[in-house]
Amino acid sequence: MQKFTKLTGVAAPLPMINVDTDMIIPKQFLKTIKRTGLGTALFSEMRYDQAGKEQSDFVLNKPAYRKATILVAGDNFGCGSSREHAPWALLDYGFRCVIAPNFADIFYNNCFKNGILPIKLPQADVDKLMDDAKRGANATISIDLETQEIRGPDGGMITFEIDAFRKHCLLNGLDDIGLTLQKSKAIDAFEGKAKAVQPWL
Repeated sequence: MQKFTKLTGVAAPLPMINVDTDMIIPKQFLKTIKRTGLGTALFSEMRYDQAGKEQSDFVLNKPAYRKATILVAGDNFGCGSSREHAPWALLDYGFRCVIAPNFADIFYNNCFKNGILPIKLPQADVDKLMDDAKRGANATISIDLETQEIRGPDGGMITFEIDAFRKHCLLNGLDDIGLTLQKSKAIDAFEGKAKAVQPWL
C-alpha cells in the first residue's frame, strides 16, 4: 500500500450529503476484483449522460478539477452498501484524501485499508474548505498527516484528529497484509515447528 505522509493538491468540492457507495461506484461496475480501472466509472451516473457523454456541470468534468487529489464532501459520505470498490474507484481516479463532517463506518474503515486518508472535521471547518475548493485550480490544499494539519490556499490552518494506529499504518504504508508480513519471522518459526511436530499436515 502506498504511504501517506504529506499531500498537496487541488481539492474538488462535492457539497452533497448522503453520497452513498452506489453513487460513488454504481453496481454494474462491481464485476471486477481488480483495484485498477475503476477511476473512469467514479461517480459515473453524475459524470456521464445516458449516451456516455460527460456532463459539463459535474465538478470532476471541469478542467480545474480533472487532476484533483482531495475531495471535500458533505455529511455521511460513503453510506449505503459496504462495497470496497468505492475506495478503489476514488484511489484509481487519483484521490488520496476525502474530507467530510462524517463518514459511514464501513467506508471509513475501507479507506484506511486502501491508502486513502478520510478526515472528519466540524461542519464549520468543512464549509471553509468547501469555499476554498470552489476556487478551482487555485484550490490547492496541503495535508500533513504527521502533524495532523490542513493548510488552505490562504495559509489558514486546521488540525484534525485521527486514531494513532491508523495513522501509523498510513504513514508506513501498511494494510492488513503488510501488518501480517511484519510478523513473517514468527510465522515461519511457527510453521517450521508445526511441520516438525505434525509432518502429515
